[in-house]
Amino acid sequence: MLLGGELGGFKRCFSCLREQDLLSITGQSRAGTMVQWTDFERATIQDVFSKMDYETVGPETLSRCLVVYPWTQRYFGNFGNLYNAAAIMGNPMVAKHGTTILQGLERGVKNLDHIRETYAELSVLHSEKLHVDPDNFKLISDCLTIVVAAQMGKDFTGEVQAALQKFLAVVVSSLGRQYH
Repeated sequence: MLLGGELGGFKRCFSCLREQDLLSITGQSRAGTMVQWTDFERATIQDVFSKMDYETVGPETLSRCLVVYPWTQRYFGNFGNLYNAAAIMGNPMVAKHGTTILQGLERGVKNLDHIRETYAELSVLHSEKLHVDPDNFKLISDCLTIVVAAQMGKDFTGEVQAALQKFLAVVVSSLGRQYH
């Protein structure tokens, strides 16, 4: 499924993946065996995040999610005015939280071999205290993929996309672990 046409090699919609596809991409079995990363995937994930301007990409990603999927706004009731796209994109609390999300993802980039453990506390927080629908993790990862693809342009090849989406799929799975 394509979103917005062939956007810089954007060939697959993460949210369209079936559980079996996700397990195949992440290298996990239902038993939760460790993910295997190729040298290319490691280098690509680290390269994408090292070149990312968190102060731009984070706010743009979260803003996109809140605009495109307005039901996700219910988790940000204390953020003030989220009544339209302009208000969301100009909201400093949205911008700050978008940056926080990317800083959280950076923890996973630095701990590729221990992602499940890295996000164990956040999984508990989001499930037990914040009561966030775990599908929202997929939505934000879709939005991040689109923002990164738009910024990278033709450098966002199918191989780069696959590595990024594999990483995001593993993070989404880890964040959703407490829900299972």
